[in-house]
Amino acid sequence: MKEFEARIAEFVGVKHCIAMCNATIALEIAARALGLHGEVIVPSFTFIATAHALQWQEITPVFCDVDPTTHNLDPAKVEAMITPRTTGIMGVHVWGRPCAIEALDEISQRRGLKLMFDAAHAFGNSYKGRMIGNFGAVEVFSFHATKFFNTFEGGAVVTNDDELAAKIRLMTNFGFTGHDMVIYVGTNGKMSEISAAMGLTGLESLEDVIAANRRNYGAYKAGLQGIPGLQLITYDETERNNYQYVIVEVDESAAGVSRDDLVRILHAENVLARRYFYPGCHEMEPYRSYFPHAGLLLPETERLTQRVMSLPTGTAVGPEEIGVVCQIVRFVVAHSAEVRERLDLSELRSEIVLPIPPFVSKGR
Repeated sequence: MKEFEARIAEFVGVKHCIAMCNATIALEIAARALGLHGEVIVPSFTFIATAHALQWQEITPVFCDVDPTTHNLDPAKVEAMITPRTTGIMGVHVWGRPCAIEALDEISQRRGLKLMFDAAHAFGNSYKGRMIGNFGAVEVFSFHATKFFNTFEGGAVVTNDDELAAKIRLMTNFGFTGHDMVIYVGTNGKMSEISAAMGLTGLESLEDVIAANRRNYGAYKAGLQGIPGLQLITYDETERNNYQYVIVEVDESAAGVSRDDLVRILHAENVLARRYFYPGCHEMEPYRSYFPHAGLLLPETERLTQRVMSLPTGTAVGPEEIGVVCQIVRFVVAHSAEVRERLDLSELRSEIVLPIPPFVSKGR
């Protein structure tokens, strides 16, 4: 595990990497090490673990709206959500695209708040030439099996703060500072050696996987171009990107078909498209009961949860499969009126049969 931590720290360009059993535990320990309490501002447009890592410690996640273009925290909205109980801000680099780091840092410093980032999507990405992992007090990576770089299960906290790193190491290993001396309250957050070994192996092919993701992103970009109502999110080509997520926003008024129905159709064609991050953390429990009117302050989040769709990518997917996916989507949008009629008539939407030409379904 020590070798794995050293390799990750070197790759990211940070002083310290503390490998952990998973990213959720890493978020919890990082928040506790920072002394967060009361309220912490987070996006609702994120995976539920971001909020749960706080609520589990009786820290209230205060959901803030996002920028409609970046899908990340809107700094202007963050400023408006700060109260006397606010102790921190947790930004999320959604899709691996960096938050408004400088604006959030300025707010946190001016208002005396701690700043940390959930970088679960952003391993291998950069911001203004610096690798994600170098910003805020700490950043947390996920190495779960769903990530393009994984250790079967795992995560890590990275930081350039010597004192904070030492504290996090103590908390990750029951507070041990030697073989038989405990000086702090801690838990068992350590990454297993087998996971670390998997990570070291994965680092050997990291750039190959990123290259495959980038190839797939380019294929989708070409294949979806010009389809009404569909907008593929873009990445800053001047930065390093892992291209793990192929994300499309579906505008029903222009496409003639909703995101949800498009996902259902793709599922019927054995294409594993997904809704993200539906329906938003604020619409999940316990937050829906705690903050029943949160959606009134989250118009962009609510809009995105109805529009965003992810498409399959990774090394198991290639240009031929992507071509089929894009042809299905193009056909559905081009024949949206007929598609909607068939959807209305279908009793079992998982068994929708569309008049898709044979060449579209070839190879399924």
